[in-house]
Amino acid sequence: MRRRKAPVREIMADPIYNSKVITKFVNAIMLDGKKSVAEKILYGAIANLDARGEEKGFDLFERAIENVKPLLEVRSRRVGGATYQVPVEVRAVRRQTLALRWLIDASRKRNERTMVERLANELFEAANERGASFKKKEDVHRMAEANKAFAHYRW
Repeated sequence: MRRRKAPVREIMADPIYNSKVITKFVNAIMLDGKKSVAEKILYGAIANLDARGEEKGFDLFERAIENVKPLLEVRSRRVGGATYQVPVEVRAVRRQTLALRWLIDASRKRNERTMVERLANELFEAANERGASFKKKEDVHRMAEANKAFAHYRW
């Protein structure tokens, strides 16, 4: 256990869309400290979504994140020698973090040529309630639903 709560670091909004979510997404995509590469990937993906023409790329990006955010998750709880999967509500910060993580993981596992294409397609599918990241959210919700009998073990 920590002595005191860790301070929450304030992050800067990105210069193009003036959004903190974009900055967090860039930081999550980034590997080995290569922020400019991560920015190119994300901005390229949003431009790719823009080029599809139906809706603004940034709006699709936001909708994709909203669609992937989980409301419930299961956490393990030991009670008298047995381990139960207890459904709990997800805090707002964790909801966003999980959504970003799932979108990036799903994008990395796709088969398109470049990461820009992979991310753009995953964001597009998530915005339309399809894709691997949306399926991950559905699976987590299904697990929580299946284990709601143990909800009284919440802490």
